Amino acid sequence: MPRALILLLGAASVVIVVAGIRAVAWLIGPAFMALIIVIAVAPVQGRLRRRGWPGWATTLVVVLLVYAILGAIAIGLIVSVARLATELPQYATKADALLSTAIANLAKLGIGPEQLAQAKGSLNLGKIAGLLGSLLAGVAGLASTLVFLLALLLFLSVESGGAGDRLASIARERPRVTEALGRFAWGTRQYLLVTTVFGLIVAVLDSVALAILGVPLAVTWGLLSFITNYIPNVGFVIGVIPPAVLALLQGGPTLALIVVLVYCGINFVVQSIIQPRFIGDAVGLSVTVTFLALVFWAWLLGPLGAILAIPLTLLCKALLVDIDPKARWADALLRATPKDPEDAAADAAAKAERKQARRRRRTHTDEPPPAPEPVTHTTPGRPAGAAGGGVAPPPIPRG
Repeated sequence: MPRALILLLGAASVVIVVAGIRAVAWLIGPAFMALIIVIAVAPVQGRLRRRGWPGWATTLVVVLLVYAILGAIAIGLIVSVARLATELPQYATKADALLSTAIANLAKLGIGPEQLAQAKGSLNLGKIAGLLGSLLAGVAGLASTLVFLLALLLFLSVESGGAGDRLASIARERPRVTEALGRFAWGTRQYLLVTTVFGLIVAVLDSVALAILGVPLAVTWGLLSFITNYIPNVGFVIGVIPPAVLALLQGGPTLALIVVLVYCGINFVVQSIIQPRFIGDAVGLSVTVTFLALVFWAWLLGPLGAILAIPLTLLCKALLVDIDPKARWADALLRATPKDPEDAAADAAAKAERKQARRRRRTHTDEPPPAPEPVTHTTPGRPAGAAGGGVAPPPIPRG
């Protein structure tokens, strides 16, 4: 078949698959989230089995741990949205006064009154409070999805104990599939571990800073920072907007600017300088690919797709690139480093060897020359070690 026709058929197939995924996003998003949670806690079950625990006990521990993680996330979200919906209407008067001042300043710049009235109506805080109330009702109405997720988590947790045997059976006929899935599981665990640790650090620092500045709901905004830390590239921007707006209503533009600067200082150092050095080794995706994956999965699966963008991309890479030797060229476009990891490791080893050789040559050159051996002058009939001026030994008698 002509290559152009193959490309067109492949593109059409991708469109059909993407449309199907978007149609059942309500199913794929929670299912993949359950899979990621089970993968994250699977090492606990393996460690307990190595210590001699029975199979039923390790499965029970994994199920309880998974349910505890999911319950903590759900309770934190529900409480945070409820507190926000309760607290926000108290600032309606301040918001109206601030909005009136801003409109008056804009009128001095020559903006027409009709546009200002329309903008004021669209920025009504009562509408925002109503939106939060509907959001809370929507969260409470997710009971059916939550039941489905809990059941799926139970089944996956029970069957996770036999994952090793299943992968061993696959490895006998498809070793590359097993290797790719193993790399996906390892990279996902490393990504979740690093992101969770740094998310907790950022959440604590943000909560403490907001509490010191007197911004209301400091713990809620800290929880928001922790959740948005799983969203690559733009999670910081999403996390700073609500506390900055509330600080604007609480203390004016000065407090809002201070909140933005504090967030920028904390999150820039932790999320932009320190965290990428640890995530890069685990994920191995370039910054451009990460951003495009975020936009794509958020459009395809909604907010849950934005949080799970990196694990979903790792799974697609494992199934489409890593298992096919003919598709390894695509890895050069996806990975974070321009060089292949094996070539980079070989170059690093050769560079270290050359550095060690130069160090050995430098050490050999800097050594002082050996001291000359003492020269002893001897005379005929005198031993080499005899002192000058002494009496010669008597001759040996003949016969």
